[in-house]
Amino acid sequence: MKYIYIYIGIINILTFLIFGIDKYKAKKYYSRISEKILFLLCFIGGGIGGFIGMYTFRHKIRKWYFNLLVPISIVVGVYGWYYFYKIFMNN
Repeated sequence: MKYIYIYIGIINILTFLIFGIDKYKAKKYYSRISEKILFLLCFIGGGIGGFIGMYTFRHKIRKWYFNLLVPISIVVGVYGWYYFYKIFMNN
């Protein structure tokens, strides 16, 4: 069970940092990180890190689909981990 908490912590920190790196790259006109990668990180457990990163770095906050899908990724993640725990860990 502790590995799940470690995974959630690491993926959220990583997602937060990736949002920051992409914002930095956007300001410097460097090659950017794909929006697909940002969404993937959010939907594999990094939704909270993505949400905090969006508003900390003020990155992607004008994109309606980020304002919609990142919070949805948090809800999906919470329900996903709840059902994972209920099915596999509660025996």
